[in-house]
Amino acid sequence: MAGGIRETQGDDLVESHEINVTPFIDVMLVLLIIFMVAAPLATVDVNVDLPVSNATPAQRPDQPVYITVKPDLTLAIGNEDVPAGGLAAALSQATENNREQRIFLRADREVSYGDLMGVMNTLRETGYLKIALVGLEAAPAAAEPASAGASAAAPAQGAAQP
Repeated sequence: MAGGIRETQGDDLVESHEINVTPFIDVMLVLLIIFMVAAPLATVDVNVDLPVSNATPAQRPDQPVYITVKPDLTLAIGNEDVPAGGLAAALSQATENNREQRIFLRADREVSYGDLMGVMNTLRETGYLKIALVGLEAAPAAAEPASAGASAAAPAQGAAQP
């Protein structure tokens, strides 16, 4: 109950039936700050120029494991760079030795097909058979020019199954 400062007769205070929204606003501002801090931490920060894919996106798991092939052919799992030859050990640590977990493979547009297949062969040799390729989703209204061979890309990412 809130009381107001009014001139009243005697010692009785008149009850005010107004809702105090200040605590509600304080809670909302704290939640906004928490989400603003937590949102950038939930993304992968390795920049690659992804090619466009027309496949329907697959369901994304709660904790996806991304392997990124950079233009200089170095590898990264999530945001962590992987030393040459250490992909199997780093991947088993990232997946907690779960060979049935789907691995999302991203590669820069500049990476050749042969180099990408080399990474996929390494994944298969280590026992990871569920590999999803990640690319940009094509814009539905954009028509692909026959001579240029490129179309506009939407900023969202999707996974296509090989």
